[in-house]
Amino acid sequence: MKVDVLLGLQWGDEGKGKVVDVLTPRYDVVARFQGGPNAGHTLEFEGQKYVLRSIPSGIFQGDKVNIIGNGVVLDPLLFKGEAVALEASGHPLKERLHISKKAHLIMPTHRVLDAAYEAAKGDAKVGTTGKGIGPTYTDKVSRNGLRVGDILCNFEQKYAAAKARHEQILKSMNFEYDITELEKEWLDAINYLREFHLVDSEHEINGLLREGKSVLCEGAQGTLLDVDFGSYPFVTSSNTICAGACTGLGIGPNKIGNVYGIMKAYCTRVGSGPFPTELFDETGKTIRDLGHEYGAVTGRERRCGWIDLVALKYAIMVNGVTHLIMMKSDVLDGFDTIKACVAYNVNGEEVDYFPYDITEGVEPIYVELPGWKTDMTKMTSEDEFPEEFNAYVTFLEEQLETPIKIISVGPDRAQTIERYTEE
Repeated sequence: MKVDVLLGLQWGDEGKGKVVDVLTPRYDVVARFQGGPNAGHTLEFEGQKYVLRSIPSGIFQGDKVNIIGNGVVLDPLLFKGEAVALEASGHPLKERLHISKKAHLIMPTHRVLDAAYEAAKGDAKVGTTGKGIGPTYTDKVSRNGLRVGDILCNFEQKYAAAKARHEQILKSMNFEYDITELEKEWLDAINYLREFHLVDSEHEINGLLREGKSVLCEGAQGTLLDVDFGSYPFVTSSNTICAGACTGLGIGPNKIGNVYGIMKAYCTRVGSGPFPTELFDETGKTIRDLGHEYGAVTGRERRCGWIDLVALKYAIMVNGVTHLIMMKSDVLDGFDTIKACVAYNVNGEEVDYFPYDITEGVEPIYVELPGWKTDMTKMTSEDEFPEEFNAYVTFLEEQLETPIKIISVGPDRAQTIERYTEE
């Protein structure tokens, strides 16, 4: 068996959680392979709204195995809050969720370090969520990290040593903080974490594949936030691309099957960093209001703009995307004209590829297409799509040379239309 991978192609917030929930019935296992609680996946069904930060989005399907992989960084306190809320709503997590012993723990002092580093950057700040993600991955790479498996043996000693290193750094920065209450709650959450299945996830997931089980790998954030291939330095601290599923779960590249790339019908970004198609006018504000574009975790306003096909081609290339999934098509229902960026003007030169640096001197070159001026939120089949919308979809498929398999016309699980039969 091969694993299928589902990930975002833009700057995150593409709607991955909903799609994982929709696709989960076709899989036996859903595995999260990178990121931390800075990435919120929002799901809506049966009149309820859920935001998942660390727990895989397949958790609502009762007979599925859900795995938090080694590539994830886990905050026990935030995890506990998320898990307790889900259990209270009738979802028995301890029966469904397995957590890799090799996943790294976000400590209270990681959050403080995150704030200290951002403060030190001043106007050059990246715009992190302040959840301690970057400092945790820094400790991982520098071989100073604390892992989930460490809570099973000599934890107090390991925690004290890691905390002391952080305190020394904060002292050198003259950064004032008080984690007394936070640390107490965090240590209580460590005890809660011990109640779960803590596993060698790389052995588990490969064993499941040998048994013929189907696996869906769930990514967080988006391709353009990848630490290697995103708009560096305004990126996250992990590999958000398809290759991250291999390192974040312990599966070989030859085990990758379909790669589902999720995009919005337009484009958004949260926090600092370049955004060539960003709109600063009333159109951008309208898209934000209609799309309810506010961060699932932070509540921050998302910056909005037209779809960027240059960036999408790049994302499709580095991920090996086999199928596209387009979200929030309905947000553009009321526009007379839809724009799509097909190239950049970079310091007077037209380019059709994603360049090394998009921070300055990059202007989008647009084509305009007629809007469909139709409410699509009640549609249940592609046969109902207006002609102008079909033309927009065809244009995107031709430009991106990749089929659009699923189209979302609203936030609910039911507002999802599949255009192609399973291969």
